[in-house]
Amino acid sequence: MLDQNLLDAVKSYSENMTRPVELVIGQGEHDKRGELVDFLQKIAQTSDKINFDATQTDATLSPMSFKITTNGRDTGIVFSGVPGGHEFTSFVLAVLQSGGHTIKLDEGIQSLIKRIQAPLQFQTFVSLSCHNCPDVVQALNQFALLNDNINSEMIDGGVFPELVAEKGLQGVPAVFLNGKPFANGKIDTAKLIEKLQEQYPDLLSAADEPMLDTQDVTVIGGGPAGAAAAIYTARKGLAVAIVADRIGGQVKDTQDIENLISTPLTNGNQLAANLATHIKEYNITVKEHVSVSAIEPVEGGYKVLLNTGASWISRTIILATGAKWRKLGVKGEDENIGNGVAYCPHCDGPFFKGKDVAVIGGGNSGVEAALDLAGIVNHVTVLEFGDTLRADQVLVDKATSRENITIIKSAATSEITTDGSKVNGLIYQDRTSGENKTLPLSAVFVQIGLVPNSELAKGLVATTAHGEIEIDTKCRTSREGIFACGDVTTVPYKQINIAMGEGSKAGLAAFEYLMMNG
Repeated sequence: MLDQNLLDAVKSYSENMTRPVELVIGQGEHDKRGELVDFLQKIAQTSDKINFDATQTDATLSPMSFKITTNGRDTGIVFSGVPGGHEFTSFVLAVLQSGGHTIKLDEGIQSLIKRIQAPLQFQTFVSLSCHNCPDVVQALNQFALLNDNINSEMIDGGVFPELVAEKGLQGVPAVFLNGKPFANGKIDTAKLIEKLQEQYPDLLSAADEPMLDTQDVTVIGGGPAGAAAAIYTARKGLAVAIVADRIGGQVKDTQDIENLISTPLTNGNQLAANLATHIKEYNITVKEHVSVSAIEPVEGGYKVLLNTGASWISRTIILATGAKWRKLGVKGEDENIGNGVAYCPHCDGPFFKGKDVAVIGGGNSGVEAALDLAGIVNHVTVLEFGDTLRADQVLVDKATSRENITIIKSAATSEITTDGSKVNGLIYQDRTSGENKTLPLSAVFVQIGLVPNSELAKGLVATTAHGEIEIDTKCRTSREGIFACGDVTTVPYKQINIAMGEGSKAGLAAFEYLMMNG
């Protein structure tokens, strides 16, 4: 699992650690314990600042768990399982940050976390194939390093199936706080903060983050549209801030990307990293992992308020908040998220290995999901509401060639059924005959398109009945000084290439507006 390139990378990164760390394993026997010991030994051999002694154990931990300490002091971080796959990065970051590397959370978030007085015990159940899970694990690990009252444990569900069964989990990441469900599914740092603020409403009362200087442009959203808008305005010499729950936005949830012009093949994580790198080339104030709680018209522009308590005045606003997965809106959907209803085939597909599942939606996302799942599960049924698939023909051809993929058209899903605790089927209507039919299965993956993230815009600028922000050809909204771009707007065809172009247009339009208005 650990090739020499990974070990060399750890060795290189650890050179800048300012204090040693210890990896302390639990006591007991387990058939995979040898794999964990070997993993920890190899990591420790990369640096004299990383120490591991298999004879020094902690009786409070399971035989497949280990904690990170520094100078004999608990950091509050525990890994239960061998942190390979996508979680290897979470482990390496935890070691480096425990050893003195900078925690790169927004200063406002750090201030809030440090103020928490109550003991918080986080447990995050993950799958090593889940690309959403590391975001949660890494955020909670940093919370633990910032506050001694907080503990964060990553639990590999594949190593602890009895815990998974006990808690009835069928989706990851699944976060428990002090033994109770806290968050399920894809969730970013900004949302974790919001959920903590719901439970601890006094967090903002002591916020002391200083205001930014007045900005010429504030871009809200860090996806392709937002990144392009920030870069274009910064290149004009303007004072620019970008606020995003994560740079890359929904792009980070995409696997292979084959239609980004000039780049035959890339993936969401790489593209997001490229966007972040490009943004750093300019003097742009980046406020990541936070969210905007309000935009208020004031003299000279707009006041931007964050969920951390920070605020500033911006002469113009560019809304690039993107979109999120659309829900079916049928009985049994919301009640069973994490228990057989899912939106991420890459994250939750492994839970249904060898079982029958359904994908709702015949567009590119739905057919791509079916192809991904076909390599894991026993059988995939794709249900499309229309009488033809909307996916690109190359994807349709791949799907129809797979023996374990069945495609049903003109199918209107009406209910997701359960056995009392987990999904066991769905009911759909054959729109041609009007007959209701039942399809036995273990999971339903919903892939029916997007809904705009326009809650912030409601009451501020004009939106359509579908929630899209109305814009003109220059990305201007109904309110002077506010522009919008990308998937949150009325622009047709929600594509990465188009979002980048629209973001560039919005940036140029904002610059033009500022030049004309002094």
